[in-house]
Amino acid sequence: MLTKRQNLMETITGGKPDRFVNQYEPFAIMYGTPVTMQSPMPMPGQHNVVDAWGVTRSWPEGTPGAFPVHDEQHIVVKDIARWRDYVKAPKVDFPASAWEPAIAEMEKIDRKEQFATLFYAPGIFEQSHYLMEISRCLLAFYEEPEAMLELIEYLTDFEIRYAEQVCKYLKPDALFQHDDWGTQISTFISPDMFEEFLLPSYKKLYGYFKDNGVQIIMHHSDSYAATLVPFMIDMGIDIWQGVMKGNNIPELLKKYYGQITFMGGINSADVDFPGWTQEIVANEVKRACEECGKLYFIPSASQGLPMSNYPGVYDALTKEIDNVSKIMFK
Repeated sequence: MLTKRQNLMETITGGKPDRFVNQYEPFAIMYGTPVTMQSPMPMPGQHNVVDAWGVTRSWPEGTPGAFPVHDEQHIVVKDIARWRDYVKAPKVDFPASAWEPAIAEMEKIDRKEQFATLFYAPGIFEQSHYLMEISRCLLAFYEEPEAMLELIEYLTDFEIRYAEQVCKYLKPDALFQHDDWGTQISTFISPDMFEEFLLPSYKKLYGYFKDNGVQIIMHHSDSYAATLVPFMIDMGIDIWQGVMKGNNIPELLKKYYGQITFMGGINSADVDFPGWTQEIVANEVKRACEECGKLYFIPSASQGLPMSNYPGVYDALTKEIDNVSKIMFK
């Protein structure tokens, strides 16, 4: 039987996996570093928690995650043309002693079994609209393109300086970054605009990680982003996590077979709700696995972490993926 790590590599390289990769099982996810500890994450039910960028976030009960608070009082960037007056990147340079707890956590990971995986969120696009508010941000791409390019470059520079530190001290095997690029039916910006504004930054960032020992780039975007897949491949993404079924994953697999792996196929909203049942979960898992096949596909909910909003759903998905593996990998 292959290890979890070996089975992932067989799946994403067109080899001979002996079962489906079961959601996040190959990834031991590392959350806390001296840099990220500056930005406390709201817990479910917490409101108005301010991070190191000055962004205020709340996590209302019953919702899948924390969201920025964007009334006039809490918006950080009041005027994109003067973004430098409002935006100050968090501290990145910490003494070696400050990294010791994170190093100790990384050393607990059995790297023969799992990938030591650095988690980071939000990504470059999300950070820009966290600072500005989403509608203002999207307008700024059209009305103030030079200022937006400057802000994106500033955010990219911060992430690369952070990458330098984590590669130096933690030496992760994989990176898991969140950056939602669309709604359920469309991308937030056109592919041409994405190519102009965001692709160069992500090529630079993900290229740095790859050049410094990171084997796997996993990017979360639980949205429609089928038209951005060529850019994902170009920027070095190995696994697109959060792929909702509205992207037509079987078609994407045919078109980009062998170039990128799709992780998802099960919309969280279809299985992770108050009235969920094991039967509903089983049917969705069976459908996704039969439609997408054994290679370059990892069945999982579109949720961006190994968790569920309602107790028991994540474990139910795990059980059903194992059940389908026993049938499809005979």
